[in-house]
Amino acid sequence: MTGTGTGTGAGIGGGRGRAYWAVADCLNLVRRALTHYRRKPVNILWQLGFPIVSVLLYGYVFGGAMKPPGGGGASDYRDFLMPGMFVMTMAFGFMNTALAVVTDASKGVTDRFRSMPMAPSAVVSGRWLTDLLVASAELAILALTALAMGWRPDGGLAGGAAGFALLLLLRSCLIWVGAWLGLLVPTPEAAGGLYAVAFPVTMVSSVFVAPSTMPDWLAAVAAWNPISSTAAAIRELFGNPVGSDGSWVQENAILMAVVWPLAITAVFLPLAVRRFRRLSR
Repeated sequence: MTGTGTGTGAGIGGGRGRAYWAVADCLNLVRRALTHYRRKPVNILWQLGFPIVSVLLYGYVFGGAMKPPGGGGASDYRDFLMPGMFVMTMAFGFMNTALAVVTDASKGVTDRFRSMPMAPSAVVSGRWLTDLLVASAELAILALTALAMGWRPDGGLAGGAAGFALLLLLRSCLIWVGAWLGLLVPTPEAAGGLYAVAFPVTMVSSVFVAPSTMPDWLAAVAAWNPISSTAAAIRELFGNPVGSDGSWVQENAILMAVVWPLAITAVFLPLAVRRFRRLSR
């Protein structure tokens, strides 16, 4: 692997600093991961195809029976739904991270990386950058699908860019959750059980309906769900129906869409790194 050569060069005084080799080894691992996608296109087709099918299913099959906040028809509901689907796609992405991490760990690939003369941070940073690149591709394809369905962001170029930045910020923090869980579960099959966690977390949120339509106790849970904060924030930035119930957390959705991911990163990034360092001890 190319990363071995770069790490060896650093070890014998190749004239370049640790920062250079950390970046070089990270990019080598990103290239490795993307090569796997090229050799197994079914994996990337599944990751990119699932969001499209979900948008078509909820937008057309269920959309006619749904009412957006403030009233309106199916087309208005799709304007409310699309930002929520963007958020759901980013949220579900942590399972792809967990599956990739546990697959490498169970096959001994992670232990081999640890034994190589390469930057220890590259395994973690390479996973992070790979998943962000894939998430960007998912968002691009999902946005094109939404535009084809008639969704239009009315918040201007700056609002749209800020909205997509918040989506990637959410995905970024959940990478560390997925990496930590991937180092905890014993097998790839066990990682599939994470759907049991992801499904209720995404359902009890403002992805599909406004929390105000739920019972009071459940509405409070949904409103304080980090996924709801990002959904409400990007709806506001995109100029789509928000469906706020007047609660503090929803009135300050853009602020919370930044605070929640930073808090999640502060908790799970150290946990993932610590778990990685304790492997095979």
